Amino acid sequence: MGFWAFLILGLIAGVIARIVIPGKQPGGFWVTLLLGVLGAMLGGWLGGLLFNISFDEFWSWQSWLFSVIGSIIVILIVQAIFGRRNA
Repeated sequence: MGFWAFLILGLIAGVIARIVIPGKQPGGFWVTLLLGVLGAMLGGWLGGLLFNISFDEFWSWQSWLFSVIGSIIVILIVQAIFGRRNA
C-alpha cells in the first residue's frame, strides 16, 4: 500500500474510531489524522504479528478492520493518558 493510501486509510479509520468511542475526544482534524495513522500502523503490526495478515491491498477488509481496531486502541490510550474532556 502506498503512502497516500495509508494516510487515507488512517484518516478514515481515525474518524470511524472517534464515532465508535463515546464522548468528546481532544483534538481536531490533524489529531484525528495522526491518531488514525498511528492506529493503522498499530493495527497492521498486530494483524501481521497475531494473524500473519498482509496489508498490501487498500480494499482488503482485513486492512480496514485492523486499522479501525488499532485506531480505537490508540484513542483509548490517549484518553487514558490525557483524560476525557466533558464539554
